[in-house]
Amino acid sequence: MIKVGINGYGVIGSRIADAISLQKDMELVGVSKVHADYVARHAKSKGIKLYTAGDKSEFTKKGIPIGGTFEDLLANVDVIADCTPEGTGAKNKSLYEKYGCKAVWQGGEEHEVAGLSFNSYANYDSARRARFLRVVSCNTTALIRTLYPLQSSFGIKEARAVLIRRAADPSETKKGPINALEPDENIPSHHGPDVQTVMPEIKIRTVAVKAPTTLMHLHYVEVELDKEASKEEILRAWEKHRRIAMFSFSDGVRGTAQIMDYARHMGRSRGDMYETAVWDNLSINDSTLSYFQAVHQEADVIPENVDAVRAMLSPETSALDSISLTDTSLHIGIGRTT
Repeated sequence: MIKVGINGYGVIGSRIADAISLQKDMELVGVSKVHADYVARHAKSKGIKLYTAGDKSEFTKKGIPIGGTFEDLLANVDVIADCTPEGTGAKNKSLYEKYGCKAVWQGGEEHEVAGLSFNSYANYDSARRARFLRVVSCNTTALIRTLYPLQSSFGIKEARAVLIRRAADPSETKKGPINALEPDENIPSHHGPDVQTVMPEIKIRTVAVKAPTTLMHLHYVEVELDKEASKEEILRAWEKHRRIAMFSFSDGVRGTAQIMDYARHMGRSRGDMYETAVWDNLSINDSTLSYFQAVHQEADVIPENVDAVRAMLSPETSALDSISLTDTSLHIGIGRTT
């Protein structure tokens, strides 16, 4: 059993903890939290062992038992999934080195913190036995999921994407905008170079706009293919990848609200949509493909984190076997056209 710890039990950390608990080859040793808040109480109610890098007396006063300090957790795990706020994770690297545990960071950290950025389909084999990994951001994960099959099947000359980004997660009340659309001041945005940390051969430019919604990100993507392909051939390439879910305007899926409603109808934990949602009204003009896709920012990187752990510590497991194990445990694949 691979012994896994989670540092940071928020939007991503809590979901990774649940996903790890579903894996037959992994054991969730515990999670680390700084504050004894309602999320800590929820973890306790689920039987998850808590550790803290904060003031232990805060937990004692609120009647929330803890298993020890954050360093106690590190001493008892094979790998830690660092889900701390952006910029904090890099500061923890020296501790992970001190305790000899492997670590998986999230996309909010720079590529250099691990030296290897990860996507399950695109570069699983490169991650075998790695000491440190970084799972790329939710937007980058979604872009790679649809671009990788296109590159593998048809080749890509160049890709361009406009990202309409959600302003905040549902639980966040201190972020905006409330009544505005805010373009990213950086042109191009950082998402293209982030794709290239996993697929350096892809020529890609991205721009981003922040919108007042908490549901999902929305991408408009244009791809110049190396060779012409029909709509049917594009769909067949995507259908081989369970983490792409196809949706249709003709079924009433007009936007992100219907996609999230669909995820709730599936009975997923928290109503999560792990797959990248793609509308089937794609357009092909000569060798240029255009399509829309949507990204549930709270959930789409969760299966990649599970696969990252397996690649690091169960190197005999193939990429496709790991993906299958993870997808089966999370019921990924519902909503595909096949």
